[in-house]
Amino acid sequence: MVPDELWELFQRVVPPAPTRPQGGGRRRVDDRVILAAIVYVATTGCAWRQLPPVFGASWQTVNRRFAEWSAARVWAELYREMPDELGARGEPDWSRCAIDSVSVRAVKGGDLTGPGPVDRGKPGSKIHLITERTGLPIAVAISAADTHDSLALEPLVRSIPPIRSRRGPRRRRPAELHGDKGYDHPRPRTFLRSRGIISRIARRGVESSHRPGRHRWVIERTVSWLSGCRRLHRRYERRAEHFASFVAIAAALICYRRLTK
Repeated sequence: MVPDELWELFQRVVPPAPTRPQGGGRRRVDDRVILAAIVYVATTGCAWRQLPPVFGASWQTVNRRFAEWSAARVWAELYREMPDELGARGEPDWSRCAIDSVSVRAVKGGDLTGPGPVDRGKPGSKIHLITERTGLPIAVAISAADTHDSLALEPLVRSIPPIRSRRGPRRRRPAELHGDKGYDHPRPRTFLRSRGIISRIARRGVESSHRPGRHRWVIERTVSWLSGCRRLHRRYERRAEHFASFVAIAAALICYRRLTK
């Protein structure tokens, strides 16, 4: 579950293992074993307690290491490594990007949750993402389910990291940004204009609501790719940083699959 290429990228961002005094305590479980177990939990959606013993580490050890790496922002850094590697190959296409969100029910509540407007007011969270022209996620974030999409556009666009290019300087601004009617508000349009980004946001009462649009279908496909990480079907984490870590893992795996092609 952890090929050599993924392990090499992970080693760039994981903090060094703490040193222990000689002759004391148990031997530390290898980081690669723990990473494989975490990827298994993320992709299958199983509970920590249901982790198979074949990994050779207890679920408490895997959960504790996941929390430690989440606090150290390892998953966010791993995700940022992926677009950089793709940028060196000329992969990200900045000519047209799209923005969208998906709601997830929060089973246990927690930070950054709110009444879901499409889920009968039950607690939930939103996953916001921006994809480039071919569907690679270049920015992800989470918020409460009752956060209006138009309010999430500005911080999400600002969070796009500077990504390497095959030629020239790093880049972080798309030429165009497509969005559905949830972003149809003067403030997002003004913000995009100030950053030199062409706004391609659907207009209420003008464009049809039955189709995702000529170009926005790409991000709908990326949302379905995210659902391949079954841990995102429901939010079981009370702490927002842990849920954000699973979102970053899912986005990193999407980019990694492109790297291996």
